[in-house]
Amino acid sequence: MIYIQDKKDCCGCSACVQKCPKHCISLYEDEEGFLYPRIDTNHCIDCGLCEKVCPFLNCDKAVPPQGVWAVKNQNESDRMHSSSGGVFIALAREVLAWGGVVFGAVFDGNYEVKITYSETLEGVRPMMGSKYLQARVETGFADAEHFLKQGRHVLFSGTPCQIAGLHKYLRKDYPNLLSVDFLCHGVPSPGVWRRYLKETMNDLQSARRAAAGKNTVFPSLNVMPTIVGIEFRDKTLHGWKKYSFVVRGRSASKADKNSVLLSDIHRENPFMRGFLSDIYLRPSCYECKCKNGVSHSDLTIADFWGIDRLMLDFDDDKGVGLVLVNTTSGHHFFDKLSMEKRLSSLADVQPLNGGFKEYTRPHPKRVQFFQRFAKGESVKNIVEDLLHVPLWRRILRAIKKLCRRIFQRKLTCD
Repeated sequence: MIYIQDKKDCCGCSACVQKCPKHCISLYEDEEGFLYPRIDTNHCIDCGLCEKVCPFLNCDKAVPPQGVWAVKNQNESDRMHSSSGGVFIALAREVLAWGGVVFGAVFDGNYEVKITYSETLEGVRPMMGSKYLQARVETGFADAEHFLKQGRHVLFSGTPCQIAGLHKYLRKDYPNLLSVDFLCHGVPSPGVWRRYLKETMNDLQSARRAAAGKNTVFPSLNVMPTIVGIEFRDKTLHGWKKYSFVVRGRSASKADKNSVLLSDIHRENPFMRGFLSDIYLRPSCYECKCKNGVSHSDLTIADFWGIDRLMLDFDDDKGVGLVLVNTTSGHHFFDKLSMEKRLSSLADVQPLNGGFKEYTRPHPKRVQFFQRFAKGESVKNIVEDLLHVPLWRRILRAIKKLCRRIFQRKLTCD
């Protein structure tokens, strides 16, 4: 029987929920906004299946990558609508061409994230792009198993712990499965995101009313703008390296149709600042047990940060993908992709991408954040208060960064 004594020992993959033959395990949201399993002991038969499929209770040995590549999708539109090099959509096209099924993360009607599947390219497109939230897996593992048993090709993409959970749930290897994870920074709280998004939309509505003037009547200004898209990694405005958090929407006014409601460079957006500062990651993310080959994914994809240092001529600031080919099956799929490819090495890419880190220190003010969050304070206000950096410290950081760049250039020249 699954019993969570320490929350860092549960990644929320929901393998236990889906595997339970009596359906007596459900998920509840805790005070931090994360989902954890809860067992109805009155119906549990103590079969132990929930424990057998838990990726944290049954960690596999790490598998080193067989190849490391820098890649760019030759389809310009696909690449620009992807977070980095456009690898996922290229893989999806290949699997769909074989009559397969693609699983990935999409926004639901409330702009929270869930895992779903599609058998069409139109259904896959919403899966593109990074979504910095923990996706609800729901029935994803069971659905994937159903298609696999039918003999259909399945591409399943997710976080390392979700892919580890998928493999544990299946309990056997399927030659028609392509599992794809990514270098994960960790997942921020869906509960924090829910409040931040509500606050943001309320602020946008207030700003519209204020701009119209108190003595002017605009009925459309009393209508909450409708979100039509959220991008955590928009690179059309300021490029790939200086990506933006963008909310697009429309209001009752035709002139505002599909307009940009909010656009922040990532390091200036409150939600992104909190996420990148590790102040509201899931407890299990600070000691991840599924990274660096432990998930047994066929492929691992990511941004090729540092490409401008290693392969300057390959960088156009439109996005370069990093691909770790982990298995023979992964090689088979990757070799079929018609993409621009450059061979690299693990030694080159590991120091330049924080997603390889298995251990991350929780932000020292994480407890304070959730104490204030529980009291109902604004996410924006808490983040700005707790993450405020004094001017002298910002200047010192800038000097250190400049010194590192000068030193690196000198080494390159030498």
